[in-house]
Amino acid sequence: MLMRTDPFRELDRVAQQVFGTAARPAAMPIDAYRKGDEFVVLFDLPGCDPASINLTVERNVLAVHAERRRPNDDDVELLIGERPTGTFSRQLFLAETLDSERIAADYTDGVLRLRVPVKEQAKPRRVDISLGGSQTTPIEASSHDSSREPVGAGVS
Repeated sequence: MLMRTDPFRELDRVAQQVFGTAARPAAMPIDAYRKGDEFVVLFDLPGCDPASINLTVERNVLAVHAERRRPNDDDVELLIGERPTGTFSRQLFLAETLDSERIAADYTDGVLRLRVPVKEQAKPRRVDISLGGSQTTPIEASSHDSSREPVGAGVS
């Protein structure tokens, strides 16, 4: 039996994962953290044209797509081409406690910054408890267990 081998198959597979293809775009690095009553997500998109950035929210899925191209200059001979080009994509699953209707986004210095506020009903609130009939004492309570709350965004 004859077997045909391709020594570059593994290299092609790794290159497709890093640089992406038209059918499966490369992922973009992110940072996500909570600051007070909002979650902040930073997407690294250096060199992307702001007009190519597309941000959509459907139900609890936030999707970011962006494109970076090489300059179209016929007089230039590319000697080294290490910066990835093409389409970049990332999806985040937003927790039910986040208000996807009030997301704010800005793009500065190659970083797309999203601010996702926590829903009002998910914020901790004070609940009055009556003691023995007439006395009421305000006690700090929360509508959810903050130690078990998701980071705010799941990554796919």
